[in-house]
Amino acid sequence: MGGPEFGPPFSYLGDDMADLILVTGASGFVGKWCVIKLLEKGYRVRGTVRSDNKAKLVHDTVAGVVGDEAAARLELVQADILDDRGWPAAMQGVSAVMHVATVIRGDEPKDPNIVIRPAVEGTERMLRMAHEAGIKRVILTSSIATVGYGHGHTTGRRVYDETYFTQLEKMRWTWAYCVGKTRAERAAWDYAKANGMELTTIHPGAIIGPALDEDASISVGMVSGLMDNSTPALPSNGFSIIDVRDVADMHVAALEHPETIGQRYLATAEYMPFPRIAQVVQELYPDRKVVQRTVPDWIIRLVAMFGGPARQIINDIGNEKIFDGRKGEALLGHPYIPARQSIKDTAESVIRFGLKLQIAKP
Repeated sequence: MGGPEFGPPFSYLGDDMADLILVTGASGFVGKWCVIKLLEKGYRVRGTVRSDNKAKLVHDTVAGVVGDEAAARLELVQADILDDRGWPAAMQGVSAVMHVATVIRGDEPKDPNIVIRPAVEGTERMLRMAHEAGIKRVILTSSIATVGYGHGHTTGRRVYDETYFTQLEKMRWTWAYCVGKTRAERAAWDYAKANGMELTTIHPGAIIGPALDEDASISVGMVSGLMDNSTPALPSNGFSIIDVRDVADMHVAALEHPETIGQRYLATAEYMPFPRIAQVVQELYPDRKVVQRTVPDWIIRLVAMFGGPARQIINDIGNEKIFDGRKGEALLGHPYIPARQSIKDTAESVIRFGLKLQIAKP
C-alpha cells in the first residue's frame, strides 16, 4: 500500500533572512544530523547549545562532514530550554524552528521531573519564544512513546498509526520519558491551535545509525552494550528501529512540504526483537562474543515494579507494538534505510569512537 503523495518541495531559501533555520539541541545525536542535512541543502542554520565547549565540538564535527564552506553557514548560540535567557536572540531573523532538544536517560530517575520538566517546559518555552518572534513554522521531534501506549494492549501484536495518541491515564506503568514527551506534544498542539502556528510532529522509534562523535544516543548505547558484552542478558521486547539519517531527512522534508502542517509522522523502519538485534551484531562481527542469553519476562515485570531501566520497557514485554511508518516513508520520498544496515553503521561508529553503554545521560 502506498502513502500520500507529496508535491514538489517548497524551499525556504531566498532573499534576506528567509533561509535561516533554528535547530534546538544542536549538540545531540539527532540535532547534529538535522544541522548537517540542512547545510547540505543550502540553508543557513542557527543551533542552540548549552556551552561554548559544546559549540566548538559541534562546529568541528559538522565541518568534518560538510566541509568548511558549508559549515560557515552554521551559527551556534547558547540557550537552555529551562531558561528564557538567550532565546529572544536565538529566534531573531529565523523563518522556522526544528525543536529537537530534550533530556534522554537510559535509567529511570527517582525524580521523574528531571526528564518531564525539560520536555514540557522546554517545548512550551520554545513555542512561546517563537510566537513572540513572529515565527509560525515549527517541526517538533516527538516519539513513538506519544502514540502506542495506554490502549489496553498487553498481549499479541497490534499495529499503530498516527491517529493513536498515548493515554497516560490508562497506563498501569508509566515512565518519565513517555510522560514528558506525551504532555509536551499535547501542549504543543494546543498552543499551535490557539496561536495560529504551523506545527508538524515527527515520531521516531529507537534511533540508531552512525554516531558523528562521542555524543551519541541511548539507542546507540544499546548496540555498544552488545558489542562489548556489557549487556548481561537480553529482554524479549522489540524495538521499532529508525536510522538517524532518515529522521533528519524527515525533519527537512516536513519543513519543505507545507502539506505536512498539522500532521504527525511516524519514523519507523523495522520492528526487531532485542535477541534478533544481538544475532545481527554477532553475524556482522563473528569474532566477538555477543550475549545471546535472554531474561524471562516475569523477571522484567518483577524488577519493573521497583523502577529502574526495566520500567522503560515493561509496557513492551509480552506484546509486539508495530508502528506503521508508511506515511513518514512517503514524506521522505525514498525507502527507509534497512535496520541491518543501520545496525552495521552504528557498530562501525561505536568502534571508531570507542563508545560505551551509558545508563544515565546528564
